[in-house]
Amino acid sequence: MHDKLTQEDIRKIQEEIDYRKLVVRQEALEAVKEARAHGDLSENFEYHAAKKDKNQNESRIRYLERMLKTAQVVEDRSGSDEVGINNTITLYFEEDEEEETYKLVTTVRGNSLKGLISIESPIGRAVLGHRQGDRVYVQVSQASGYYVEIRKIEKTEDEGEKLRSF
Repeated sequence: MHDKLTQEDIRKIQEEIDYRKLVVRQEALEAVKEARAHGDLSENFEYHAAKKDKNQNESRIRYLERMLKTAQVVEDRSGSDEVGINNTITLYFEEDEEEETYKLVTTVRGNSLKGLISIESPIGRAVLGHRQGDRVYVQVSQASGYYVEIRKIEKTEDEGEKLRSF
């Protein structure tokens, strides 16, 4: 699997890796060492919790490093009047007769609860590269989909939303 990442995403992931290796790893090792000193390890909850935290940190580091190795770097090459990465768009959903506003982001930043829609989602794929006023078909599956109209496109800079933790 190749995650589509911007240069900013890659920078933030590398920052998280560095922080986890230099700060979190040391704190986790100290916590394990301190808990181990409390005696019998078989009934030492603090020791098991500290080991679990240490292992979760190491797992997250491996995950992020693997993500960087397989990343596909993407750039916003959309025109000034086209939908692109990091644009805020207002869509009119014909079936529901409602408008909704989303920001198109890369997969690692996607968070539909906050209105951050991935460029790899059905809506993101459908509207990417289209212009204000375009009526676009969003295909959800082979058998179903719906139409949206692009009502507004706001070009925004990468504001550096926090990357989603897995």
